[in-house]
Amino acid sequence: MRNFCNKLWNASRFVMMNLSIDKNELPEKLEIEDKWILSKLNDTVKEVNENMDAFELGVAAGKIYDFIWDSSCDWYIELTKPRLNGEDEESKIAAQKVLLYVLTEILKLVHPFMPFISEEIWQALPHEGEALMVAKYPAYDESLSFPEAEYNFEMVMTAIKAVRARRSEMNVPPSRKAHLIIATDKKAAFEAGVSYICKLAYASEVSVVDEAPADTNGMVSVVTDNARMFMPMAELVDLEKEKARITKELQNAEKQLQAQIGKLSNQNFVTRAPEAVVNAEREKKAKLEALIENLKLSLAQF
Repeated sequence: MRNFCNKLWNASRFVMMNLSIDKNELPEKLEIEDKWILSKLNDTVKEVNENMDAFELGVAAGKIYDFIWDSSCDWYIELTKPRLNGEDEESKIAAQKVLLYVLTEILKLVHPFMPFISEEIWQALPHEGEALMVAKYPAYDESLSFPEAEYNFEMVMTAIKAVRARRSEMNVPPSRKAHLIIATDKKAAFEAGVSYICKLAYASEVSVVDEAPADTNGMVSVVTDNARMFMPMAELVDLEKEKARITKELQNAEKQLQAQIGKLSNQNFVTRAPEAVVNAEREKKAKLEALIENLKLSLAQF
């Protein structure tokens, strides 16, 4: 919880450092990421009120925690940075307004659980009223529900997470960008999110197409429930170095597997060692077999 308090405090400092407005109100024009965060916030407010009415305080606190840490801090703040640092003044002010509104509602939501920090932050923000303690608790607002925008943006986020996970598995640094091809029947949603995909999935360019490329040899593929994505292997890694690295890792894994097979073939060990120890060795053998299979598949891509 100490880390969570620090997270909220630092996120609030970021918002305050980027504010040039002195009134808490939503903009008339909302970008897709604005609609997404407002709709997610509205859903959270509805669920938290239901949990509080049923005295499910732990469940309510967990939902607030997840929204603040993941949706607000990890995603929305990152999504607004290009707008806050951009030249479009209207978009910059709109981002500030949504950031301030979301932060204020977050502080109201979390106040019963964290009264001192939330009150301290709220007093430093543009606000109306004497204290957060006597402010009206957030309530569900039908006008802030954007289910289609929320669904579409979640698709884009899922794609970004999948690409980042795949790059991480391959130890590709964020500085190494690659052309990303997205084959999907939800073209409009992904085309609307191209700028976010470029920034957060470390793409040099993004092509949204109806069908997968005819020739996918030498390409890394990433699949989600709404899209198939492809990146040229040569743009992600040095092919010869990567092939050498995988070959060396494969040889090492095969050597370890032979040692495991030898150990499990020893009847003295199998019959005399504790069952838990034998099972652990069998599990290690199974993991090595799975690793070898994956490494061979990776080599086959070359």
